[in-house]
Amino acid sequence: MTDKFIPYCLPDITEREIKEVIETLESGWLAKGPKTIEFEEKFAKYVGAKYAVAMNSCTAALHIALIAGGVKPGDEVITTSMTFAASVNTILHVGATPVFVDIDPETGLIDIDKIEEKITEKTKAIVPVHYAGQACDLDRLYEIANKHNLFVSEDAAHAIYTEYKGKRIGYNPQGAVSYSFYATKNLATGEGGMLVTDSKEIADRARVLITHGMSKNAWNRYGKGGSWMYDIEEPGYKYNMFDIQAALGITQLDRLEEMQEARENLVKLYLEGLAGIKGIEVQKVNDYTSKNAWHLFIIRVTEEFPLKRDELIEYLAENNIGTSVHFIPVHLMSAYKEYKEQSELVNTEMWFNQILSLPLYSTLEEADVKTIIEKIKSVPTTKKLV
Repeated sequence: MTDKFIPYCLPDITEREIKEVIETLESGWLAKGPKTIEFEEKFAKYVGAKYAVAMNSCTAALHIALIAGGVKPGDEVITTSMTFAASVNTILHVGATPVFVDIDPETGLIDIDKIEEKITEKTKAIVPVHYAGQACDLDRLYEIANKHNLFVSEDAAHAIYTEYKGKRIGYNPQGAVSYSFYATKNLATGEGGMLVTDSKEIADRARVLITHGMSKNAWNRYGKGGSWMYDIEEPGYKYNMFDIQAALGITQLDRLEEMQEARENLVKLYLEGLAGIKGIEVQKVNDYTSKNAWHLFIIRVTEEFPLKRDELIEYLAENNIGTSVHFIPVHLMSAYKEYKEQSELVNTEMWFNQILSLPLYSTLEEADVKTIIEKIKSVPTTKKLV
């Protein structure tokens, strides 16, 4: 048994982040202020988008994207079930109906070939998910969207570093792209998210919607030169980011390349160490993902492996190794049972029954990865786990 516990995930926080947060606290700006504006500007420049709007979660960004994209009650929105519930909840929050498309059985990404058969006269938008850090085939996706006049809201919660054919996700989006800065993400602010777009109309409306529908620049009404006068342009939400989060985000963005390099080195160890193990298959990386964020390292446990997936999870846990499963398909959750009947998601359900996410984060030690690999190689051939 491994002497120390290897957590599934840990954030990478250094003295630089701590110093930035302390300075922000000492500045007196705790709510949305200059740090949030700075973070938006730097993030937009990083991904290559014209506009970035910081929010308190990726869920908020996905919700606002659909509203700004004109999705209304009675509309249908195409997406994948192999995602976290937020991707689907936000569709329901605008009164639309989620329509699930099956996945590619080797990558876990939405199967572009199956999208058009799900399009009806009610279809208004597509929410593709850049799952685990890989990019969806955006050229084909936008070709379909443009053909049928559909809005695209990209879920890039896993894909802050990802590049599609040499360009970062978020570069020149025709719709909107949403990112997550949750504690487990490659760039972490505890909670937080960002919407990027090249549409001034979408960006302007998003800025109003995330502060209860307040008129532009109302965030500064208590600062020098600000005004107490404001208007509520439309009933909005309390979705804005605040400066303490942004202070973390700015420093994490500055360090993102070094954190990604650490992830990539660990991935190489995994790929080399797991190669040739009968019954263990690594998630395939598609050709058009020129840079993979490697938010997750996913293996598939097939029938040839001595243990079933759940048995391997238990075995690793008994050996002080944390793991997870990404994801339980949304259509299998009790809250969405009415949508299960309209879905034939054979690949999604097969994928779910086999997948396992191994620890992967920039502060994970190479020795820990080697330990994980060795434990997988040395699993017992009987049902007795330890």
